[in-house]
Amino acid sequence: MTHIALEDRPSQPLLRATLEAQGLPGVLADCLARRGVASIDELDTALIRLHPPHALTNAPEAAASLGRAIQGGASILIVGDYDADGATATAVMVRGLRRFGATVDFLVPDRFAFGYGLTPALVEHARKTFSPLPDWLITVDNGVSSHAGVAAAQALGMEVLVTDHHLPGRTLPQTRILNPQLPNCTFPSKHLAGVGVAFYLIMALRGWLAQHQHFKGDAPRIDDLLPLVALGTVADLVTLDANNRRLVAQGLQRIRKGIMPPGLAALFETAARPIGQASASDLGFSIGPRLNAAGRLSDMSIGIRCLITDNDQEAFSLAQSLDALNRSRREVEGQNRDEALAQLAALPRCRRSQGPGALWMRAGIRAWWV
Repeated sequence: MTHIALEDRPSQPLLRATLEAQGLPGVLADCLARRGVASIDELDTALIRLHPPHALTNAPEAAASLGRAIQGGASILIVGDYDADGATATAVMVRGLRRFGATVDFLVPDRFAFGYGLTPALVEHARKTFSPLPDWLITVDNGVSSHAGVAAAQALGMEVLVTDHHLPGRTLPQTRILNPQLPNCTFPSKHLAGVGVAFYLIMALRGWLAQHQHFKGDAPRIDDLLPLVALGTVADLVTLDANNRRLVAQGLQRIRKGIMPPGLAALFETAARPIGQASASDLGFSIGPRLNAAGRLSDMSIGIRCLITDNDQEAFSLAQSLDALNRSRREVEGQNRDEALAQLAALPRCRRSQGPGALWMRAGIRAWWV
């Protein structure tokens, strides 16, 4: 077995000194400083400590436009992505918007037929799939580089809103964009996952709709969407800065109390993970891979349907399908690993001595999941 040494996190003497001055013991201050924690305030995971939605550039304006559209009866199409972040982001948007009374559906691209993100081919597929064509198209976890796709949707008369967290290029699609990575965005956390950006839009929209007397009585709760936010954030391996730690901590708290969509509970059951002791490791190594398996081997709509259904029986059936796909993924991964090792073993000794990185590059071997 090959053992890979993990590079130690570099020391941060100034941060450590700051934390020690705030009353933390030296060893704990050092551990936290090495993880970039600059103040004990960052350790407070209370919901009220989340950065407010209006801090995300374009969120107030997007919420107002979308809120007026919902009040006017506009239909909305969510275009997601085929990984766990994209699936949870889609589920957060569909669940949140339906809770606000919107007419909403979703579409996730087939990676082999349409490629990544909002492409003109996917827009054409949407035109053929939905009749009438939805009034709005909202991307989640993609879109910041989809110039042609955005233009194609707009040419069909759709209002396009992009929510994404990937680094933008030199030019942006000509539409409103929510993305903490935008050069002009002053949002304090630059590490939101796609599901985090989606949740911030839902927060901003709920505030606008409540302010404009859209709801009969109290505004619907949305904190029960936090388990999905936690799942997508952990599965996407984004940096757990203070804001993301709060999102994950709050989501895990609710999972442990059983406050989550039926599909997520069913995934915990099929993975044989105890809900009462749910951890970030469960999300990253048990639940997330089951969602990702759908996008890699089949159709991510299976995962999204699992997360948006409120029917316990349907949720468990879909979770079992995801579990079966994950077992298939493991088999394929094992077969590819064995094949790769066999090819490596067949290489001449002089080439084998150049290190594993060179071996993989020279052999032309690529991991199947890339």
